[in-house]
Amino acid sequence: MILLRHGQSEFNLHFTATRRDPGIADPRLTELGHAQAEAAAVALKDEGIEHIIVSPYTRALQTAAPIARALGVKALVNPIVRERYAFSCDIGSPISHLARDWPELDFSHIDEIWWPAMEEGAQGVIDRAALFRAEMSALPHWTNTLVVSHWGFILSLTGKSVMNGTWLRCDPTIAPPETISWKH
Repeated sequence: MILLRHGQSEFNLHFTATRRDPGIADPRLTELGHAQAEAAAVALKDEGIEHIIVSPYTRALQTAAPIARALGVKALVNPIVRERYAFSCDIGSPISHLARDWPELDFSHIDEIWWPAMEEGAQGVIDRAALFRAEMSALPHWTNTLVVSHWGFILSLTGKSVMNGTWLRCDPTIAPPETISWKH
């Protein structure tokens, strides 16, 4: 499968500059983030993608949208690929708001409040990534799947820290490294 970290968000822009949480819940993409999403759509057009799984955070949905349009593939929204809940940006939008803003997507299988109520420890996201890895490895179409996700989730799947708008391949049948460095 291919893992794509969402484009630059308003949170990423401010956090990178200050290393402090700017207090932005469910941030949208910046102009650069939208450009990164469009660039990913062009770069991924010949990769044989037939399925898109996307996190319910707005920044991930905005990143997946141009790719889904370019490929003619409907995205499946799945909270299991969400970010580790640790900052203000990890407070999501209620499903009723997302369904209003993204009428072409199906949110009916997701609870109204789908993000955790309290900080998720590193082991929590590692366990979630392991569950997703097991589910994907059992599917015959994992090789044709794009997952639009986040730094911590991708790190948990691969052991690699990726920048906004960056994608990499992941074979879910191969276990991740034993140790993962959570330095962002």
